Amino acid sequence: MSNHREDSHTEHLPVLANEFIDALCIDPDGKYVDATFGRGGHSRMLLKRLSSSGQLIALDRDPDAVAEGKRLETEDPRFTIIHSDFGSLDGAIEKAGWDKVSAIGFDLGVSSPQFDQADRGFSFQHDGPLDMRMDFEHGQPLSRKLKNISEKELAQVIREYGDERYAMRIAKAILREQKSGDLNSTRDLENACFHAVPKQARYGGAHPATRTFQALRIWVNDEYGQIEAGIKSAVSHLLPGGRLAVISFHSGEDRRIRDLIEAEVHPCTCPPQFPICVCGLVASMRWVQKKPVRPSEEEMAANPRSRSSMLRIAEAIDVGVGQ
Repeated sequence: MSNHREDSHTEHLPVLANEFIDALCIDPDGKYVDATFGRGGHSRMLLKRLSSSGQLIALDRDPDAVAEGKRLETEDPRFTIIHSDFGSLDGAIEKAGWDKVSAIGFDLGVSSPQFDQADRGFSFQHDGPLDMRMDFEHGQPLSRKLKNISEKELAQVIREYGDERYAMRIAKAILREQKSGDLNSTRDLENACFHAVPKQARYGGAHPATRTFQALRIWVNDEYGQIEAGIKSAVSHLLPGGRLAVISFHSGEDRRIRDLIEAEVHPCTCPPQFPICVCGLVASMRWVQKKPVRPSEEEMAANPRSRSSMLRIAEAIDVGVGQ
């Protein structure tokens, strides 16, 4: 689910599309997983590259995305949509009757339709409920989670997931408004964030609520826990030579992707002074593109939401073979 997908009734603009599909499609006859279907832009592009015997399954926990996937299922017998978060990738692949696959792709974040739907509560551009769940049927809405957290804990969430320097000031303001009964919508939340930061920080850059909204969405949906579980599962299901491609949208997300893959590329825990490895841990992946691929100037001009996107690519190797 990424920060850029357009509604099915408008032009569809998946980010880094050609780079992402080029990285994934190593065998036209292979089995593939799109772990974050969204509105299906990447899935449709990949299907165009596959042969008649190629197969693709896609996952999404957003019911609206799954509905779009069901429509694609009726159009293409090589495609199957599964209602699942990508943290449950093992179960989805097992449900498909598969084990090892040619490639798995992740396109992280939130889709344009989700941002644009006020009832989601993802954006301060629209006044909506304090929800922020990707799937309304699971988890607790933001309004409920805020009732069971301390100022210190909330500040840690905002600082860690949003890289927000004024995290404590914002946390205090949010919980103060909640306790007084004045925090009832995303507009109230935006207002609390805006007035919590110093006056000199309110103008000239990103809106003062931007990082906090991002952090709270990540917290509500356990996005980082999902990323860790999903990447580890993906690595275990790749054929030798199979590809893992991940698009992320902010530095905290990208750091986690980098570190999770790097742990598979260089798993040895022996001290540097040891002449030989004695821990016995061997690489299961190698980097294809460690430095993130970024969108071109042309793409950013055509699709401003692509501006922060980053693509990392890795490849599975036979355990014991090394790099």
